[in-house]
Amino acid sequence: MRGMGSMQGKDYYKLLGTERSATADEIRKTYRKLAMQFHPDRNPGNKAAEDRFKEINEAYAVLSDAEKRKQYDTFGAEGFGQRFSQEDIFKGFDFQSIFRDMGFGGDMFGSAFGGGGGRRGHSKWGDPFSGQHQRAVPKGEDTVSDMRISFYESINGGERVMQVPTPEGGWEKISVKIPAGVSTGKTLRLKGKGGVSPYGGERGNLHLRIVVEDDAVFSRDGNDLRCDVKVPVSVLVLGGSVEVPTMAGPKRVKVAKDTQPCATLRLQGLGAPAGGGNQGDLFARLIPVLPTKPDEKVLRLFRELAEAGF
Repeated sequence: MRGMGSMQGKDYYKLLGTERSATADEIRKTYRKLAMQFHPDRNPGNKAAEDRFKEINEAYAVLSDAEKRKQYDTFGAEGFGQRFSQEDIFKGFDFQSIFRDMGFGGDMFGSAFGGGGGRRGHSKWGDPFSGQHQRAVPKGEDTVSDMRISFYESINGGERVMQVPTPEGGWEKISVKIPAGVSTGKTLRLKGKGGVSPYGGERGNLHLRIVVEDDAVFSRDGNDLRCDVKVPVSVLVLGGSVEVPTMAGPKRVKVAKDTQPCATLRLQGLGAPAGGGNQGDLFARLIPVLPTKPDEKVLRLFRELAEAGF
């Protein structure tokens, strides 16, 4: 995943609206026009314009560099994305010189977007070339990835060690804590483990979207758990006990006499964590077990029950 965060599979020429045969000067002029149109200072609060601005900067960083453009033309969008990370793409991409060449001078943000007084970096985006305003540089994009966990982990919590790509194209091992009671669709945020900023700012965040695998015994209903327990008919009629599976291990539970088939036993506090120290319940449905190959003695007993009206 060396190209994670880059525009893998996208057509840089199409993003800039140029032909593959376009000259360097044509590409520069097209980029200048688009950069003026979609710069965040001209589109405050417009996420679509911000994303478009990032796309055209990435496209220009590749197509304005003769060697990168050659690699892109040779290997295509997918092949290029596998060979170049976003850090590789923006290496040597001098924003300051580029904006100066576009006629913005030293106070590039001010003169380009209506500022005055020669004050450098007064834009809300700050000056990406001045350490004084480094915090204002847009960070990398947030990324989302699914994280599959077992039903047991979702109830009891746990810890996973996983690998995430680094800006240099390597891998980093990180420990991820799984909170007890988490359910499918919830997300865990890993700060600074997402996309790389094309402007030299901090990395975005990685959001792990939880997917809980189905369990052969238990199902979940909110913070309550449910399961089926097979029980002999004699126990339902005469009373007795049955072993009920729980997330903490099997538990012996009494069954009252004259219990009807498919009745439910409630085991309080043995469900999923509900927050604030609270816990859901476990509901065990009693499924009667009938003989599959009854012998003559069992058949005789059932005939007697039938004669008695049962």
